[in-house]
Amino acid sequence: MAKLLEIKNMTVHYGKALALDNVSLEIEEGEIVSIVGANGAGKTTVIRSVSGLETPTSGEIWFKGKRIDKMQPYDVVKLGIVQIPAGRQIFQMMSVLDNLKVGAHLRRDRAGIKRDLVSVYEHFPILKERQSQAGGQLSGGQQQMLAVGRALMADPKLLLMDEPSIGLSPILVAEVGKIIKDINNRGISILLVEQNCRMALQLASRAYILAIGKIVLQGNCKDLINNEEVRRCYLGG
Repeated sequence: MAKLLEIKNMTVHYGKALALDNVSLEIEEGEIVSIVGANGAGKTTVIRSVSGLETPTSGEIWFKGKRIDKMQPYDVVKLGIVQIPAGRQIFQMMSVLDNLKVGAHLRRDRAGIKRDLVSVYEHFPILKERQSQAGGQLSGGQQQMLAVGRALMADPKLLLMDEPSIGLSPILVAEVGKIIKDINNRGISILLVEQNCRMALQLASRAYILAIGKIVLQGNCKDLINNEEVRRCYLGG
């Protein structure tokens, strides 16, 4: 498989505070890769940097052979990198359909947009049933479906998912896991940021574990699940 995303020795500061320290990671075409760690470890900073929302102090970010760490966020989206933010952040007062249309606002291929809307409705029938309803009237799980659907409307090559399980019941967490697998089976690569280490390691092929802005462990998820330190610190023994 070819490298899709490559982060090389990236350091990020918020003012004088060090958020990420010399972080390197990569994603190959078709992979699910997870970044796990405690709250404040720097996980979200990684994907915000990839999205162009944060500018690294040093290091480089490459996507499909093109350097992107100096690009504006809307240009990053045009390349096919789409972020689903933590907490879903849908437009509460807008209809489900209008929320989905927002995801396609940079596209001009009307036939493709229509095709992808049909695909989103096939994937999430509840969104079609409630397409005229305000997004804020949906349940938490349905809002997560809407956030995913909105991202899919941007025709992503790489999906950046920030804490998709946050605030959801165990049943809905399992449903989100199924959604992530289904999206990946469509050929979309995923960088998954999660505090739910068990979920993240079960879904991904490889993972990076962050602590205080540094990668402290990385490797095949099957190996990490059986790692004594990972089991003790992140999987509850």
